[in-house]
Amino acid sequence: MDDPSDDKIIEESELVAIPINGTLDLHQFNPRDVATLVEDYLKLCLEKGIYDIRIIHGKGTGTLRRRVHALLARNPMVVSFTTDQGQGGWGATVVELRPMAGYEKGH
Repeated sequence: MDDPSDDKIIEESELVAIPINGTLDLHQFNPRDVATLVEDYLKLCLEKGIYDIRIIHGKGTGTLRRRVHALLARNPMVVSFTTDQGQGGWGATVVELRPMAGYEKGH
């Protein structure tokens, strides 16, 4: 019988180190991992006192951007977000987070 935990085995070569510096580049990740990745990254930024985040999702067809925006719209940690007006253009989204006391932990 197959062990269900086998589905969660991750090879060390598949792990990607992400610096928690306020910029998250989604190009190196599988789109199915984006929801968890974005939420975890926002939490880690808050823990480090980083409130202004830039999420790079690329331009492409806009599907990933729409997905990221939908995630941000319902996230209680997020004060606001908008498409980057700088060099990245609509290939990135800038996010403002609220201080940790401003949202309920556990969301």
